[in-house]
Amino acid sequence: MPILVYMSKVDGKFNFSPISVNFLTEVTKVFFAIVMLILQARHQKVGEKPLLSISTFVQAARSNALLAVPALLYAINNYLKFIMQLYFNPATVKMLSNLKVLVIALLLKVIMKRQFSIIQWEALALLLIGISVNQLRSLPEGTTAMGLPVTMGAYLYTLIFVTVPSLASVYNEYALKSQYDTSIYLQNLFLYGYGAIFNFLGILGTAIFKGPSSFDILQGHSKATMLLIANNAAQGILSSFFFKYADTILKKYSSTVATIFTGIASAVLFGHTLTMNFVIGISIVFISMHQFFSPLSKAKDEQNGVLELHDVHDRQRSKDSFINMAAGANEEASHRVGHDERQPLLPS
Repeated sequence: MPILVYMSKVDGKFNFSPISVNFLTEVTKVFFAIVMLILQARHQKVGEKPLLSISTFVQAARSNALLAVPALLYAINNYLKFIMQLYFNPATVKMLSNLKVLVIALLLKVIMKRQFSIIQWEALALLLIGISVNQLRSLPEGTTAMGLPVTMGAYLYTLIFVTVPSLASVYNEYALKSQYDTSIYLQNLFLYGYGAIFNFLGILGTAIFKGPSSFDILQGHSKATMLLIANNAAQGILSSFFFKYADTILKKYSSTVATIFTGIASAVLFGHTLTMNFVIGISIVFISMHQFFSPLSKAKDEQNGVLELHDVHDRQRSKDSFINMAAGANEEASHRVGHDERQPLLPS
C-alpha cells in the first residue's frame, strides 16, 4: 500500500483528493459485502433465519451499531496514510505502522483483558527497538508541516497515525466478536457503509471550504489510484476475517512480513537506499515476531499446566494407594476371621 500511495504522487503531491480514494474504497467493499451476503443467503439451510429479511437486517443493525466507532477511526486513519507519505518513504511508513503492535497489545490488555507472557512483552520491546533503528535519520530535511518544523509535524502525525488505527482495530475486533453469531458479511456491510458515509461527509466538507470543483471524486485519479483502491479494499476485507476469527496482533504481525518486500521494492522501483539501519532494524523485527509466537513464550503456562497435571496424578496415586491399603487391611481382617481360622490350634 505505501508504494501505491507513493506512485500516485506527482511532483511530491497528490493531484486527487485522498478522501475520494477512501470513499471509493469503502463503496467497493460495500458492493463486495452485498454480493457475498447474497451468495451466503442462497446457501442457507432450511429453518435458518433468512439473512436478507428486513427484520434480520434491522436487528443486526441495532446489535452492530458499535461498528460506527471503528468506521470513523478508520476514516481518519486512512487519510493520515496519505499525509504520512509526505514525510517518510514507503519502507519507513510500513515500519512505523508496526508501532501499532505495542499500542494494540496495551489496548487488548485493558479493553479485552488479554494476557501476555513476559517473553511476549520482551518481543514487543524488540519490535520497538527494530523500528527505532530503522527510523534513524529517516525524516527529510528542510520542509515544514502545518507551519511547524518537519520533525514536530511528522512526529505529531506519527503519534496519531499509531494510536487511532490501534484503537480502531481493537474496537473493531471487540465489536465483531461481541456479535459472533451475526454473518461477517452483514457486519462488514454495516462497517463499510458507515465508513462510506463518514468519507462522503469529508468530501462534502472539502467542497464547502474549497469550492464545488473539489466535489468531483474522480478528479486527478490514475491507474495507480485505481490499483490503490483495489488494494485497500482487499486489505480491509481480509482484516475483518482476522479481527473476527483470529487476533489483532496476529494480523499486525503478519503485516510485518510485507515490510521487507516493501523495502526491497522501494529500492528497486524508486532508488531508495537500503541502509544498514534498515537491514538491522528489519532483522530485529523478524526476531521479535519469531519470539512472540514461539512456543517458548508460552512455556511457563505450559509448565504450570504440566505441574498441575502431575499434582492431579500424584493426588490420584495417593488416593489409589490409600484405597489399596484399606482394601488390604480389610482382606487381612477377613482372613483372620475366616472359617478356617476359627478352628482350634490344638487337637481337642
